[in-house]
Amino acid sequence: MDFFSWPPIAAVLDAAYGFVTALSTAVEPVAGTAATLVAIVVLTVLVRLILIPVGISQVRAEYTRRRLAPALAELQRTHRANRELLARKTMELYQAERTSPFAGILPLLAQLPVISLVYAVFTHATIAGHANTLLGEHVFGAPLGTSFVGLAGSASVWPGFWVYAVVLILIAAVTTVSRRVLALPQPGGGAAPTGAVRALSFLPYVTVVFAAFVPLAAAVYILTSTAWTVVERATLRHLLDPERGRAEPSTSQ
Repeated sequence: MDFFSWPPIAAVLDAAYGFVTALSTAVEPVAGTAATLVAIVVLTVLVRLILIPVGISQVRAEYTRRRLAPALAELQRTHRANRELLARKTMELYQAERTSPFAGILPLLAQLPVISLVYAVFTHATIAGHANTLLGEHVFGAPLGTSFVGLAGSASVWPGFWVYAVVLILIAAVTTVSRRVLALPQPGGGAAPTGAVRALSFLPYVTVVFAAFVPLAAAVYILTSTAWTVVERATLRHLLDPERGRAEPSTSQ
């Protein structure tokens, strides 16, 4: 049974379909044939605006974990032989600081339902019993309801191929900026990253691979959301940096 055919979920999916359709109709006089694409971007921005409080909590959690890094390292050095005690002491430290080691994944989890909805809107021929007209929408010759991989296997690759290629290249570029700009330096310079850590730093590029397998509409959502994350995180880190708060009084004297 299709999960999205379950009546409560189907109703939410139909509401998402109606919202994207209404946005597309509203911007069509200005955006023309790219109206549906613009609607997806607007939808993404609205979702990320709602999630700003989650982003604030994530940045605060990052600074808290950075501040706790020396204490965590000391716990690991002291209790490395007793894993159970180490786990308990670590959780006690996080509880005392009113934070959690899992705080960083909250924004991702919060966006998963939206990505799933966008994916479903552009992969279901029928939604809540009626035809899905969005599947026929194109932007610059590329069908919004087809993935890059799906287009590559079809007879009519051009000119849509270039639209998909540009979107995937932009996702890779934004991911690169994210890795280089948003990496927090470790206190005191920190130790050189190990091979495993360096390998994990390339994990965000899995997003590019994922985007190649989802409909173009969902890939545009991923691109817009990733770009928003870079700008939002850089801005919030500047505003919430605890060092900034301590430095400002001295500069005003």
